[in-house]
Amino acid sequence: MPQIKRICFVCLGNIIRSPLAEHLFLSLSEQAGVSHKYEVDSAGISAYHVGEQADARMRRVAARHGLHYNRRARQFRTSDFDRFDLIMAMDSTNHRDLLDLASNADAGSKIHLLREYDPQGGPNAPVPDPYYGGNDGFEEVYRVLERSCEGLLRRLEDEGLE
Repeated sequence: MPQIKRICFVCLGNIIRSPLAEHLFLSLSEQAGVSHKYEVDSAGISAYHVGEQADARMRRVAARHGLHYNRRARQFRTSDFDRFDLIMAMDSTNHRDLLDLASNADAGSKIHLLREYDPQGGPNAPVPDPYYGGNDGFEEVYRVLERSCEGLLRRLEDEGLE
């Protein structure tokens, strides 16, 4: 039986990008029949929104695509480095903040930028934060995260990722 890969998606407040990535990855792994191989979660670097529902605009966009989110925002904890195998940051600021929290090189090696796995992204490309924009930004973030999560899942299934 394969070992379960534990993945945590991280953005600033855990109300838009990371919860959407969590649910997209879960949905994509279910569609591929491999969800039993993954445990996914999401968290925010900041405590700004701890205990709040995900942003209503994100929930509407997600629902239009068949995803429903009913969990509450939580803050990333240093103990998450022990719990998760991969920690996927949404942008370079989140990445840097996570590296600052990492207590050793092993913890730091678990941190990746999610758009590394987006064929239209690249090694330093951010998942844009649509918080202060209009509804079009939320649709764009959905598309970016969908491509990124598809790429991540493909990489994990085809090659593995440590």
